[in-house]
Amino acid sequence: MHDVEARVLDAVDDAETVALLAETVRVPSVTGTDAESELQHRVARLLTEADLDVDLWKIDLDGLRRRDDCPATEAPRTEAYGVVGVTGGAGVPALALQGHVDVVPVGDLAKWAGGDPFAARITGDTLHGRGACDMKAGLAANLAVARAIKRSGVRLARPLAVHCVVSEEDGGLGAFATLARGHTAEAAVITEPTSGAVITANAGALTFRLEIEGLAAHGGARLEGVNAVEVFWPVFEEIRRLEEERNRDVPTVFGDNVLPYPIEIGTVRAGDWASSVPDLLVAEGRMGVRLDEEPAEARAAFEEAVLGVASPWLRDHPPVVTWPGGQFASGRLPAGHPLLGEMNRAVADVCGTSPREAAAPYGSDLRLYAAGGIPTLHYGPGDVRFAHAPREQVDLRELRETTRALALLAVRRCGTL
Repeated sequence: MHDVEARVLDAVDDAETVALLAETVRVPSVTGTDAESELQHRVARLLTEADLDVDLWKIDLDGLRRRDDCPATEAPRTEAYGVVGVTGGAGVPALALQGHVDVVPVGDLAKWAGGDPFAARITGDTLHGRGACDMKAGLAANLAVARAIKRSGVRLARPLAVHCVVSEEDGGLGAFATLARGHTAEAAVITEPTSGAVITANAGALTFRLEIEGLAAHGGARLEGVNAVEVFWPVFEEIRRLEEERNRDVPTVFGDNVLPYPIEIGTVRAGDWASSVPDLLVAEGRMGVRLDEEPAEARAAFEEAVLGVASPWLRDHPPVVTWPGGQFASGRLPAGHPLLGEMNRAVADVCGTSPREAAAPYGSDLRLYAAGGIPTLHYGPGDVRFAHAPREQVDLRELRETTRALALLAVRRCGTL
């Protein structure tokens, strides 16, 4: 390791990194809420303090939504801000570190130990709270890298960019807005939680809505009606059959994951009175998109399966399928791109062992960066199995190691003067 690299690593302040994580977790930036904007302004201030040139702008939501290629969203949002910080240096940034500030809702507060999901509670080497894993630890690591470079006094030959975005959880509008504004890089690392692996590919995910028609009747005369719940059951079984079919011959990059393209029903609502036969069932869920599969192909396969269920009632009253909310295509790092080797070497030099390459079964902003011509991978602190759950947490030892690996990658990719 060169002296200049050691200077930057020595300048990483572990206590500051944990404090940055705790500060961001304490902002309840649930996707679509005003707290998203609050945190974006805080992040802009932190990047300014690190001597980055900061672009903080109010996103033109109406203008973006009129674009045909704008990703769909799920959360109502009346305002949004983008934040990009860039170090000095000439030309296109050699590397962008990207993270999203939004988190999913907390669910049942009674299930959170300590009661407050935004308290940033620390026990031993673990920080607990909504967003700790997904992905404020990654966000804190990105900020810590920028601050360490400033503290070290090292001058980068080519710019480093830090992209902070909103709306990742509900579709990727923030990343889309960042790219639409003209921010770019030669390569990018999204610091989503990867459990020490380097993720080079993402499956996609499409939100769907099913409306199943029944026939209302008094519960005491139910044979006069058609129960929408019973009508739905063979449709659900067909969805499970389709899921099994689409998860045959899984690419080796998914490792031992036998279900990288799941199809799941997340919500079901039926009926409006306890003593009536329900005449409508509405189910919403998500469908995995296979690597390199166009989302339109996945939607067509789903609709063909659902509309093909053999039933006299469904023949005359076919399900209504719509596609509201998030529509994540798949994405991957181009084969042979040097970013993978660079990331692997940085991790090995910090952690002592080379990381494994993997693919993720969920959608992310990777596909937008890849579609924008920016080779992108994931590497960040945390275990995604804790994400979106009342047990959400991140290992602070992993945060410290990941921050150093990212700092080393940034110095090597950007070069020094």
